[in-house]
Amino acid sequence: MRQHVNPLSQFFQLPLSLPSKNVLFRNPHYPIHLDIGSAKGEFLIELATKCPEWNFVGLEIREPLVSLSEKKRKKLELKNLKFLFCNVNVSLEEWLSGLDYGQLKRVSIQFPDPWFKRKHFKRRVLNKNLINSIAKSMSNDGEIFIQSDILKLIEYMTDTIDKNIYFNRKNIGDFRFIDKNPYNVNTDRELFSLKKNLPIYRSMYIRNGLSFIN
Repeated sequence: MRQHVNPLSQFFQLPLSLPSKNVLFRNPHYPIHLDIGSAKGEFLIELATKCPEWNFVGLEIREPLVSLSEKKRKKLELKNLKFLFCNVNVSLEEWLSGLDYGQLKRVSIQFPDPWFKRKHFKRRVLNKNLINSIAKSMSNDGEIFIQSDILKLIEYMTDTIDKNIYFNRKNIGDFRFIDKNPYNVNTDRELFSLKKNLPIYRSMYIRNGLSFIN
């Protein structure tokens, strides 16, 4: 069951000052994979274990899930991973500005809350401003990976990114979506959908060489 919180409520509009990369990581200059909506954290925990030459950040708006993920991370003593509580559309841009240029290499947004009603679309995590913030900080050839088990939501997400001049969709032949998670690590929701034999829609975008214009 999805556990919604309203990101537009007053509580979640308070900007948070997130810790700098020098505080978060043992090796703060490693390339960064940012997972927006990290949920219980299992996806990043497995990736961080497999890829010690990368740093991983999981951002989640549901604070109890951040506490749970951090408890698991600390038990495994992973120094290249950190889970943080925030509303990304309020607090992320300032944190990104503190990274070395091009250090942000990968962003994943997986199975975000769908907010089905049109009047609630403004609550969806992916929007024009978020994509611009990522584009401003991401290196050329950096990537955004998105996936969902809801067709109308993935269509909304791809339409949002398709309209951004700084990202190109990575097409696989003539197929509209890619059929495999490129990281070979599944989220909890992904495993649930696979077990139920439900369709999963995935797309990958690559940061092109256009210089960001404020």
